[in-house]
Amino acid sequence: MESLTSSTPISKPALWVGYVLSVLGVLFMLFDSIVKFVPVAYTSSFESLGFPLGLATFVGILEMVCLIIYAIPRTSFFGAVLLTGYLGGAVVLQVRVAAPLFNMIFPLLLGVLLWGGLFLRDTRLRTLFSLKGSW
Repeated sequence: MESLTSSTPISKPALWVGYVLSVLGVLFMLFDSIVKFVPVAYTSSFESLGFPLGLATFVGILEMVCLIIYAIPRTSFFGAVLLTGYLGGAVVLQVRVAAPLFNMIFPLLLGVLLWGGLFLRDTRLRTLFSLKGSW
């Protein structure tokens, strides 16, 4: 019986694509979390979503903590799970206010980008979701 840790190595192109996808997702979310600390930048978007303006700093800190956990290789899986919850909440908020379709879909695309990057660079995740072998 083969264990979950023994798997084929990741090719260099797949590893690089995984890192690029992860970095793009992290940079976008880092920018988004930093903007939440600038009062002028987030005022109109928070009001349109029905959020109290006082929560912006807390949401920015929460997003940044999830990103840091995702960026650390040993905890990246847990960070991806946390970011999935965060982005799911973003989708719910957009649906609740009947935002345009792109606003509803963008957090989903960002989640796919983050999980796709992690999948391409983490052998454990690839082995866990491998289509080879029997269950």
